[in-house]
Amino acid sequence: MRAKMQRNALDRAVDHIRGVFPARPEIALVLGSGLGPLADRIEGPRIPYGDIPGFPVSTAPGHAGRLCLGQLFGRTVVAMQGRVHMYEGYSPAEVVFPTRVMAALGARTAVFTNAAGGIGAGYSVGELVLIEDHLSLAMAAGMDPTRGPQDDAPGPRFTSLNKAYDPELLALAERLEPGLKRAVYAHNVGPSFEPPALIRFFAAMGCGLVGMSTVPEVIAARQAGQRVLALSAVTNIAVADVSDAHVTNEDEVWEAVKIAQPRLLSLMERLIPALPKDMT
Repeated sequence: MRAKMQRNALDRAVDHIRGVFPARPEIALVLGSGLGPLADRIEGPRIPYGDIPGFPVSTAPGHAGRLCLGQLFGRTVVAMQGRVHMYEGYSPAEVVFPTRVMAALGARTAVFTNAAGGIGAGYSVGELVLIEDHLSLAMAAGMDPTRGPQDDAPGPRFTSLNKAYDPELLALAERLEPGLKRAVYAHNVGPSFEPPALIRFFAAMGCGLVGMSTVPEVIAARQAGQRVLALSAVTNIAVADVSDAHVTNEDEVWEAVKIAQPRLLSLMERLIPALPKDMT
């Protein structure tokens, strides 16, 4: 019964969006904290999340909460101008509902962006870093968004996350932007920033980035068969020792986002036209 209700909710959302924009998008974009200005360049309609049946509404600062559809750098896209997070009180299934909607609309490639903390001295505020793998204690502890009644509509029951971040797309981004680093992204539910002990744990596990989003959405995207590329804008250097005088705060994150925005826009202007045309 619950699986049928989920399918009905997905169908209603897709039907509503197609009533506004009937064209099939090639690419799904999820634009994270402060990175929404890219959506302003999309030539087409904007639908507030609250107008879409079943769609969760973003409450986080810097997230406009609009679904944007149309042409961007010569490609047909559907873009989330701001996402929703588990820390807003949404369940994992609710967080990934928009991802499933965009896949159902026909987008075969998904590009995710986020703001993240850098772990260790190898990162600088404002730089862009490609995600090549992730670690989520929350997902491992049972908060996987694909958990629940069997339903073949979103995709297969068991989703492989080996090479979840598409090797070909990673290589493409590196060719377009030489010098881009790759890192493992550590997912924390939030909204509290990570304590130093957790940062040390993530560092010991080989993680270079930490943030509060993206991983549930990537899992849902891979279940739906989408090719995934994800990148983070480094907005702060995570504190790994209680003796460190610095206290991470929200203001520094927003200031760093402003630094990263031009770099992200420049990369996307080159990346989006070059993405493979997977319309099968």
